[in-house]
Amino acid sequence: MRVVLKNGKRVVKDNQLEQVDIAIEKGLISEVGTDLTGDKIIDIEGKLLSPGLVDIHVHFREPGFTDKETIYTGSQAAARGGFTTVCAMPNTNPVPDTAAKFEEIQRLIEKDACINVHQYAPITEELRSDKLVDMKSIDTFAYTNDGVGVQTAGVMYEAMKLAASINKPIVAHTEDDSLLYGGVMHEGIRNKELGLPGIMGIVESSQIARDILLAKETGVHYHVCHVSSKESVDAIREGKRQGVNVTAEVTPHHLILNEMDIPSDDATYKMNPPLRGINDQKALLEGLLDGTIDFIATDHAPHTKKEKTQGFVGSPFGIVGIETSFAMMYTHFVKTGIFTLEFLIERMSTLPANLFHLQTSDLTVGTVADISVFDLETAYTVDAADYLSKSSNTPFNGETVYGMCTLTVHNGEVVWSQNEGDKSCR
Repeated sequence: MRVVLKNGKRVVKDNQLEQVDIAIEKGLISEVGTDLTGDKIIDIEGKLLSPGLVDIHVHFREPGFTDKETIYTGSQAAARGGFTTVCAMPNTNPVPDTAAKFEEIQRLIEKDACINVHQYAPITEELRSDKLVDMKSIDTFAYTNDGVGVQTAGVMYEAMKLAASINKPIVAHTEDDSLLYGGVMHEGIRNKELGLPGIMGIVESSQIARDILLAKETGVHYHVCHVSSKESVDAIREGKRQGVNVTAEVTPHHLILNEMDIPSDDATYKMNPPLRGINDQKALLEGLLDGTIDFIATDHAPHTKKEKTQGFVGSPFGIVGIETSFAMMYTHFVKTGIFTLEFLIERMSTLPANLFHLQTSDLTVGTVADISVFDLETAYTVDAADYLSKSSNTPFNGETVYGMCTLTVHNGEVVWSQNEGDKSCR
């Protein structure tokens, strides 16, 4: 069957748009032009046609924590956000640290996911041990201990050597436990006002500096998760200057918020790394604009309502964001003239896909039909009742945004639509 997405607009350059129709057949884009006809017509009504978004950093919590999220609900939430490819962290129970455990999660993904879900494998057994997993036996795209930092240089060095030998990336949550001192939010101004223990920026940046030297020695592709501090940006910039194969991501919440936006002891604002100071926030934006930070990732981290009502000290770290991330970034940075639309799409689709060799489309004939449609004109107030995720823990509930996704196509199938009649997949 030939499906035509009609009367859409795609980015030509910067913020320039052109009207275009896209025809889809057998999972691929078969024609791009105007006045196209087909067996099924979906009228895009002048909305933005974008390559499907790619999120390198999500937590889908299955197996082990299905009260927070599942592969089914997480992938549905991702599709609603315009994502066609995501990468799920291995801090599950059990941790997929053997080929058998990893393959069990792969079976769940094949059964329940409505988009591409790539599962990470851990660097070490059970995430917190010093014993490396058998990387060669686990067929994954990358290795990470996200949720905890690799604490010793020797373990990280050996992991990088092994990963480099099989041409796989090491993806690092950088956090030196010996410098944490029980902190729950940024060590700055707001934690003192609230009487809460702080987390220093060097908890993160010290491990990044260490790891960049190790990556230079081993030649591995070293990727830094959710960069949050100015010193971390400086270290990554210097690593790139020296030719180290280091890449990095930043989250929407670290770009949009800083510690002074935290109104009270409200764990809705508790995330790891924490919301940092204004100068850190400025450095993150500068780093993204100058290419030091390569792309945007959500760190979608669902928790139950009960868990997140215990204040900063008693609640877990993390917020959700995958359903509204494009709209948040478009509203805060494209509508205000800081980013171009082209820049945003590249950093939420093209660049993460290219750097990690993942599937996406460039909206040209012959490429996979992974396509998202965004409404740049209609205001939407973020409403937790609309979430497809099992969880709603985010400080952005109630914010008015532009650029919500209205249609997501993956491998030629409509996997999310505001109009249920367009949907061709569960």
